[in-house]
Amino acid sequence: MTNHEPAMSPTTAPSIGFKTIFGRNLLAELPNFAHRPCLVVTMADLWPRFGERFGGRVTPWMVDTIDGDELELALARIPESASVAGLGGGQAIDVAKFIAWRRRVPLFQFPTAMTVDAPFGHRSGLRFGGHVRYVGWAVPEAVYVDFDVIRSAPPGLNRSGICEILCFHTAHADWRLARDRGRTEPQWPYDPRMVEEARSVMDGLLPHLDAVARVDETGIRALMGAMRWAGASFHEAGWNPRHIEGVEHFIFYALEYFTGRKFIHGQPVCLGIVAGSMLHRDRDEEMLDRIHRAGVDIRPEAMGITWQQVEHALLNLRRFVHEAGLWYGIAHEAEITPRFVAELRDRITSRYGDWEP
Repeated sequence: MTNHEPAMSPTTAPSIGFKTIFGRNLLAELPNFAHRPCLVVTMADLWPRFGERFGGRVTPWMVDTIDGDELELALARIPESASVAGLGGGQAIDVAKFIAWRRRVPLFQFPTAMTVDAPFGHRSGLRFGGHVRYVGWAVPEAVYVDFDVIRSAPPGLNRSGICEILCFHTAHADWRLARDRGRTEPQWPYDPRMVEEARSVMDGLLPHLDAVARVDETGIRALMGAMRWAGASFHEAGWNPRHIEGVEHFIFYALEYFTGRKFIHGQPVCLGIVAGSMLHRDRDEEMLDRIHRAGVDIRPEAMGITWQQVEHALLNLRRFVHEAGLWYGIAHEAEITPRFVAELRDRITSRYGDWEP
């Protein structure tokens, strides 16, 4: 039994976004309706878990890069197909979008965890020269949210997806700062209507943080519904990211750039939400409490890095955002010092405790 539901109730946010199907045993149905032959774009660690559900009736392709230039070269060796299905987290989902866009074939999306809002966005977040660029255009026939598939992922992966909604808080603070400094981009003047719409989505998710932490059906519906709005709103706002992304993502990009590591998206972004809220002096304890309540571990050690690496990224954040050409916000003017990093560390350690391997 499946159903197609709006992301949020009409009283909390506009119903925008891709057709989204909630249900069970959805993967096994793919060969029965996808255009044949169907290419399933996935990850090497996921295929052994889910591949047998297709009964040998699809062609798998394992993602080994999210570099845009490398993907262009890889197109020649990726098997031809009449449709593409993304099966995985952000990387598989984004590469599936890229292939469907370049080959102009139908797309179906099957997220395996609630880590990012990529299944609900039109563009692929790829890397070019070490920096993120959003390219392409792909609208899936539907996004299939299989409760059992989602719940089979590690709970930490699923919980981390709250970053895609809680980040509205720091994004709005950055946008207000840019407005007050006269530094908003000509194409993105401050829009209180957009801010209010995004805030209504975030406020609608907050009562469900405990359900998100449990990864139960209520939590899955609430978080995926909010992501459905968030993923589509970039396009709905005329490719304006201001109301949904700011310093918290810039901190994630800087960590990725300076460490050369790939992360579970939500952990560094949630760390960035706390750090960005502290820089703005705007409800930082409240944001830390929400992230902790949802069960997202933002200690660097939980991400496989050290506090020294976090400090290096933060101390060099202003240079990074200038060189990357990112939009104006607190990262462009804040004087981040070792003392600030020490305070950030103390607050997180106080809430989560000392790291124990």
